[in-house]
Amino acid sequence: MTSSRPILVVGGLLALLVALPIALREDTVQAHDAGARRLVVLTPHGESIRKEFGEAFARHVMSTRGEAVYVDWRSPGGTSEIRMVLDAGYKAAAEEGRAGVGMDILFGGGVPDFASQARHGRLVPLRVLERQPSWFGPDAAIPPAFTGENFVAADRTWVASCLSQFGICLNPAAWEGLGLQPARGWRDLGHPALAGKLALADPTKSGSVARSFELIVQAEIQRSLADPARAGLPEEERMALGWRDGLVLLQRMAANARYFTDNAGKIPQDVAHGNAVAGMSIDYYGRAYEAHLNRPGATRIAWFAPARGTTVSADPIAVLKGAPEPELAQEFAEFVLSPAGQRLWHAEAGSAGGPIWRELHRPPVRRDLGLPRRDEPGGWADVYGAGEHLVYRPELTAKSFNSLRRIVRAMCIDTHDELREAWLAIIGAGMPPEALAALTDMSALPYRPGGAGDPLLDNADPLVVARRMRELAEGFRANYLRAAEIARRTPAETR
Repeated sequence: MTSSRPILVVGGLLALLVALPIALREDTVQAHDAGARRLVVLTPHGESIRKEFGEAFARHVMSTRGEAVYVDWRSPGGTSEIRMVLDAGYKAAAEEGRAGVGMDILFGGGVPDFASQARHGRLVPLRVLERQPSWFGPDAAIPPAFTGENFVAADRTWVASCLSQFGICLNPAAWEGLGLQPARGWRDLGHPALAGKLALADPTKSGSVARSFELIVQAEIQRSLADPARAGLPEEERMALGWRDGLVLLQRMAANARYFTDNAGKIPQDVAHGNAVAGMSIDYYGRAYEAHLNRPGATRIAWFAPARGTTVSADPIAVLKGAPEPELAQEFAEFVLSPAGQRLWHAEAGSAGGPIWRELHRPPVRRDLGLPRRDEPGGWADVYGAGEHLVYRPELTAKSFNSLRRIVRAMCIDTHDELREAWLAIIGAGMPPEALAALTDMSALPYRPGGAGDPLLDNADPLVVARRMRELAEGFRANYLRAAEIARRTPAETR
């Protein structure tokens, strides 16, 4: 088998070659005067968000100071591409004796990505925490944390700008057509009836998607710890069993998957159009498709948060070290967190203070806005209200975050053809236990004390990582081939 290191290196270089010019190129979603001050914002956010916030901030500065401002958006792709851009940019800046990378703001993405940039010293403290202390606190508009997720960084370098939840989107007619019971959680996506009918995103391309896979595993660990049938076992053993349950669930979902996409918007679109029965989707994509496609008496897509299976996560904002416009950058962050900025996330298009062009379908982080509630699909979601949230416990899985995204790559994506073939053979053979045991052999991935990651997958040396990835992929591929062979040998009369 060909070594995976050249593929990883070449793939990374190609991605960087594509992402860097886009990151350095001026965006055109906002018209601007030649003499306007320019604020450069690096973001994974889509055009609707960029347009609404860029224009709103320009209006804000003009109305308060009479000054023209242009928000120059740089959108090289998802968080993986943004991470490569910043890695390359700050490395070059250090070599040339510069402090920054020519950009002011990092806006949007997952907490792990912002925490990583903070650890590298690339973010500066946010002034809004000092200027507007009444906005922050356990009983204030912006709480420090919720469902175990931090909304304000301990070093004050980032703050949640809005919220998000990963959940399940499904096509109700297609789901019911398979004879399935109403879905409640992640485990429903592992049902054999969904073989070839599930749409999933690639966790190696997005930190937010990777976090959703981590939450699936953590939910299984918490379920195992609370399982009365396992109450007599030592806690470490119950955690290890839950870890295995989580990996098996990820594997089964992958076996049902039609694809792993790096385009998050593709999943709800395919579900709504019947090209997939169900999929994993972040709330704002699911809510947007509900609002745009569903009609009274005709629900084409439904999105919901799995019971005790997902947290409410922060989508942060931060000011980059060495920002060309540091004062303007701090003002932008404060505007985004202000009541005026927060209304853009979730108010109706055309309403007073709301977005002008279209609704953004994002839950604001502020809980003092008094936004109208709508119970129909696509309506406002009260994420702070009653709900069966998962409460995140970082000691269970946080240290294995990077390992998990690489495990999914080796166990589910690089070996997807063999996994899918084995799964179909097992289903066709009536789910023989011996074949299932071969398929779900997780002995190569034990749960480590304190939820630690795999030391080889987390190694700083890419050669070590590549060897471990290849070893895992080859091991799982062998398991899948063996499982398929066992299933095919199963006597017909026992099926």
